[in-house]
Amino acid sequence: MNTTHRPRTRRRTSGTVLAGALALLLAVSGCSSKADNGGDKGGDAADGVRTGPGVSAKTIKLGALTDLTGPYATLGKSIVQAQQMWADETNAKGGICDRKIEIVVKDHGYDVQKAVTAYADISQDVVAMPQVIGSPVVAALLDDIERDKMLTFPQAWAASLLGKDAVQVIGTTYDVDMIAAVDFLTRTKGLKKGDKIGHVYFEGDYGANALEGSTWAAKKAGLKVVDQKIQATDTDLSAQVSALRKEGVKAILISAGPAQTASLVGVAASRGLKVPVVSSAPGFAPQLMKTPAAPALAAMLHIVSAAPAVSSDLPGVQQMVKAYQKKYPDSPVDSGVLSGYNAAQLMGADLKKACEEGGLSREDVVKAHRSQKNADTGLGTPQDFSDVDRPASVETYVLKPDAKAVGAVVNAEDAHTAPGVEDYLSAR
Repeated sequence: MNTTHRPRTRRRTSGTVLAGALALLLAVSGCSSKADNGGDKGGDAADGVRTGPGVSAKTIKLGALTDLTGPYATLGKSIVQAQQMWADETNAKGGICDRKIEIVVKDHGYDVQKAVTAYADISQDVVAMPQVIGSPVVAALLDDIERDKMLTFPQAWAASLLGKDAVQVIGTTYDVDMIAAVDFLTRTKGLKKGDKIGHVYFEGDYGANALEGSTWAAKKAGLKVVDQKIQATDTDLSAQVSALRKEGVKAILISAGPAQTASLVGVAASRGLKVPVVSSAPGFAPQLMKTPAAPALAAMLHIVSAAPAVSSDLPGVQQMVKAYQKKYPDSPVDSGVLSGYNAAQLMGADLKKACEEGGLSREDVVKAHRSQKNADTGLGTPQDFSDVDRPASVETYVLKPDAKAVGAVVNAEDAHTAPGVEDYLSAR
């Protein structure tokens, strides 16, 4: 997440990736995989199914490039455990295509160079990756992933990751969610033409993409965005709150991490800037509701998200939560659990479809994935994977913190397509 904001046009090159990651990629591309495998080099198994890297007569190996020791370690642990739970459930039912699922986990600690090395280590041994944490990590690996035809589900939602056949952003993108955030503020919080809204955001693809959405929606609504760019290392947002208060903002958007959201809301409340705040999904974690900022978060914050709250009454979500709590009784149930389990189920559906079509090569798995136009796991909104240039869904949930709920968050509004989203996507 390290690019500066700039208009993005529809394209299939990796030109939108951050400059630093590009430089790194150029420096290490000569050793970023063990061999130029050109995708798949396999044959037919005894059962007549085409195979390739990561697939044997008995196993299907999937890869996870995650963060277990860096800033998103809590998220990474939740996703890893949720996907292992799915693998165990799947294997208990006989696996997929008469093969057991294995997940090879590599921790990159949210370090791009470590992630590139980790990808090189596993790229010959897995057929697909249902988890890669971090926009900058995925950005640095885009060319390798495309070359290897490695179906990859990022745990990142920057629109700059669209346009690649083998890379699938699940759900909405940050810009679509911010359009929904502005719509939520104008519908429910009394914002009107001429009002100012603040937007505090991480430098990089994440924040820049979120700012694209908020700026577009604000212009349509006759609002003015006062933007405040911050670094991931900025954890005291007192200066940003002071600047926004001076500007007289009537609401604030934030696209950063949980620590930044807690600081922003806590400082704003203490200084009398008690305005509504809406966060992008990565900006909230249930642990925040056990901090001194909890009362202010409960009073002021909403979250826009592609996924429902884990406290949702959707039967699929309730079943997942019950199973996770039984398997991992000492681990909190958070958005990472839902996101990871959903991605694993979607990957499983792709593998089953590819098997039915007679092949489990990487190319077969990507083809099966792109044929899915109404993939529905029962954990949120249906997904359309047929257009590489569009988000898989354009429906956004609005969530609200609640310390007493599972995952410390509840649904405030069900998934819906905000007014103007289709116009925005058509115009970009």
